[in-house]
Amino acid sequence: MPAITFFEEDIVFKLKNKTAVRGWIKETVETENYKLKELNYIFCSDAYLLQINQQYLDHDTYTDIVTFDNSEVEGDIVGDIFISIERIRENAAKFDVTETDELHRVIIHGALHLLGYTDKKPADKKNMTQKEDYYLNKRSFNN
Repeated sequence: MPAITFFEEDIVFKLKNKTAVRGWIKETVETENYKLKELNYIFCSDAYLLQINQQYLDHDTYTDIVTFDNSEVEGDIVGDIFISIERIRENAAKFDVTETDELHRVIIHGALHLLGYTDKKPADKKNMTQKEDYYLNKRSFNN
């Protein structure tokens, strides 16, 4: 059975509507013709994610998300997605959106990376944002 698990590292944070969020992620993965095997979301602080970014990616910058693709079979989704809740809160204020909407955007952004979408080039970033918007509009819940 596919598993989507939510963890907290070095912060206190509880995701609302876990069951609905799991269903939404699963539906996104299946719509893209992938099989969901195991997906872990780890909510953490800026400092924790910076350490991950430095240790594993050799990046010395703050970020809202780091995604690790652990799949060994093409078409299977197995991964770990680290999300900075501090960065989510800052970006929500910066972009004038709710923290929940920003969190959901980043949650689906990580899943889209595992589905093969990239955001390094301007055209890829535009496509990624369009996919995020598409799947955000498919949510049947908001908080």
